[in-house]
Amino acid sequence: MTPQLSAQRAYSQTAAPTRTPRDTEFEAISQITRRLKAAAARKATDFGEFVRALHENRRLWNLLANGVADKDNALPNELRAKIFYLAEFTDQHSSKVLNGNAVVEPLLEINMAVLRGLRQMGGT
Repeated sequence: MTPQLSAQRAYSQTAAPTRTPRDTEFEAISQITRRLKAAAARKATDFGEFVRALHENRRLWNLLANGVADKDNALPNELRAKIFYLAEFTDQHSSKVLNGNAVVEPLLEINMAVLRGLRQMGGT
């Protein structure tokens, strides 16, 4: 390979797009929501996958709660409190879903509302 060809290839390659933390959050919530929705549709035939998807969603909300509980979190206090409340609701509602006392749709609706909010704030 000639030096010119090598330089052409190096400079013609596009740089990877820069991802913001909000983009990363959007992608994570989106993937978990899709997985939970798909697992809920197959709950009768693959309950184990449904439980795993529900647990993954619970872990996501636990991470979000820990993030907003951090004193250095830059989000407004009111928004932090709302996210923390949603994390608590998600935890409690997930238990009800697993016990057969509730449906999964409110969890999916919460995730979708958060995704819409992230998109409106300039996310993905």
